[in-house]
Amino acid sequence: MSKIRLSETFIKDRVKSALAEDLYPDGDITTDLLHKNEIITAKLISNQKAMIAGLLFAKRTFNEIDRKTKFIIKKKDGSTVKKNSVVAIIKGKASSILIAERVALNFLSHISGIATLTNQFVKLAGKKCKICCTRKTIPNFRVIQKYAVKLGGGTNHRFNLSDEFLIKDNHIAHSNLRELILLAVKNKRGKKITVEVDNLKQLKEIIGLKFNTVLFDNMNVKTLKNGIKLAKKYYETEASGNINLKTIKKIAKTGVDRISVGSLTHSAPAVDFKLEI
Repeated sequence: MSKIRLSETFIKDRVKSALAEDLYPDGDITTDLLHKNEIITAKLISNQKAMIAGLLFAKRTFNEIDRKTKFIIKKKDGSTVKKNSVVAIIKGKASSILIAERVALNFLSHISGIATLTNQFVKLAGKKCKICCTRKTIPNFRVIQKYAVKLGGGTNHRFNLSDEFLIKDNHIAHSNLRELILLAVKNKRGKKITVEVDNLKQLKEIIGLKFNTVLFDNMNVKTLKNGIKLAKKYYETEASGNINLKTIKKIAKTGVDRISVGSLTHSAPAVDFKLEI
């Protein structure tokens, strides 16, 4: 599994790119109307109950505009806050704070949204079942989104296509399933092998082959339970496909080891924050 590296350089690069997008080509023409040297204090407040994630991106955004701006963190990444909680205090020039405001809040809203949704899934699934994210991420944002999943208590699935073998239905459509598995085993080189099955007939045809995880895709609860009974002696088990907060509990109760949920990263609602001056 590729490691999630949230280095200072990585954060700085992402923030600079976001600010360039927001300020091109003429800067903040509205804030330019203000007295540039007025010093203010602003509160960064959560408008809802949420898990906080992305404060380092928010802090870097304000500091990238003005190094003298002070960003005082009141709630740590990974902490859960109530509605109207003060997450951070920002002190500095009014113009600098207003220029950075939206980009900072965008980072914080998105990353906190993923952490918050992940945590909801984790709590409903219970301690015996892992909640995993997928590769359904915003291009070039995968490190950030998978970081948020980890903060929310989730588990990172493979980071990219090189991390492990994942034999899915579209691979099977062009080849024989058993042959693909045997080729993966031959070329394993220390990588894990996961095999997706759509039905129990497929599973029965491959039981006993030396792979790591069987992924049950889009199965109803009854079929999933039967599949787990057949597979648990040999493999780690995983479920995926159209899983949401209403269905996660009953799926976790089947005894499956892990559940992958694409919506953690592609559909997490943003957390609502405000900057109060």
